[in-house]
Parts: sequence; structure tokens; C-alpha cells
Amino acid sequence: MKTLLLVDGSSYLYRAFHGLPDLRNSRQEPTGAIYGVLNMLRKLHKEFPSDYSACVFDAKGKTFRNDLYPEYKANRSAMPDDLRAQIQPLHEAITAMGWPIIIQEGVEADDVIGTLCKEASQHQFNVVVSTGDKDLAQLVNDRVTLINTMTNEKLDIEGVKNKFGLMPSQIIDYLTLIGDTSDNVPGVEKVGPKTALKWLNEYQTLDNIVAHASEFS
Repeated sequence: MKTLLLVDGSSYLYRAFHGLPDLRNSRQEPTGAIYGVLNMLRKLHKEFPSDYSACVFDAKGKTFRNDLYPEYKANRSAMPDDLRAQIQPLHEAITAMGWPIIIQEGVEADDVIGTLCKEASQHQFNVVVSTGDKDLAQLVNDRVTLINTMTNEKLDIEGVKNKFGLMPSQIIDYLTLIGDTSDNVPGVEKVGPKTALKWLNEYQTLDNIVAHASEFS
């Protein structure tokens, strides 16, 4: 059975930039994020051999989510200049290593990864997604597994259940209920992680929670 390895490049770009020292070359150009991401790719290639692979990055500019909700990610500051300066040389280095890069305007890297996971699963591929983004736990199924090379965490279906107390299919409803402060997305008022987890374990889906809303005190 063939395997597809997908890398959430945008997730690792930020984590490498903020997690590593301020490395610079002889011209005093920042290189920490480049160093971190390339090391991650080398490690991935060694530990998770695959038939196909790709690095997926966010495109510049807004996405369809900004049209739906103008305040989406409005709480985030602009990308630091030292990080922006590393993007193009990083892309060039990744390409030189033989990794295809996918960037699709109007959507985020997560959307591209989700689409590829669905398509690959339907064609009987096993898919390994390397990411540090908790939101992608919703993609996990019997063919899709998440790995995080920075923490050595692996999330299959059982791993998602152990970490979140939910099935992967319930992650979307869970995030809908609690919101996401990092993306400036509000959840249901006065509903936190404990309440959301309790409701989903009892009622299974958001639709069923809404159907039983009159029972809540």
C-alpha cells in the first residue's frame, strides 16, 4: 500500500522561528527558521519513508474565512521581518531537496492538507501528516495519522481519543463549541473545554446538542 507524507510547512515555519535561537549567516541574515524546518524534513525523510511527499504552505493574503468572518485572525500581529526574509530561501532549499511545495491562494495550508488526505484515503493511500496544529486531529482516520517531530507525538484514532477524550470526527464540533482564541474565533458563550467534552460525550454531535438544548439548565 502506498504512502503519502504531507508536511504542514506553515506550522513548522513559525514553530522553528520562535523555538530556535536567532541564528544568522555571515551576512547577518536570519536563518533559524530555515535551519529548523530543513532539519525537520531530513528527520521525516529518514523516519517516515513514503512513495509521495509534499510541503504545504499558506498563501499570501486573505482567505475565504476572512470573507465569512472579517475578524478572523485579526488579533495576530504582522509577520516579523526576520521571518518573512526566510520564506523564499526556505522554499528554494526545500525544492532543492526534492520536496514539492504546494501553495493555493484563497485557502490555508490546512485546507489543502485536508483535501489531499480525503483524496488519498479514497484511493487507498496511507497518509502521514506532519504538523503541530491540533485542529488537524479532525482528519485522523484508519488511513490518516498525525505526527509531530518536535514532540515525537503520534496521533492515530486511539491517540486522538486519549488526548482529547473524543473521536476525530467530533473535533470539529468541539472546536465550534469552545472557539479558538489563537484565530480570534469565538465559541459558544460560557462553554469551555470541560462542558464541550461533557456534552459531546453525552450527545455525540453538535446537531444533537442543539436538539437537546432545552434540557440544559
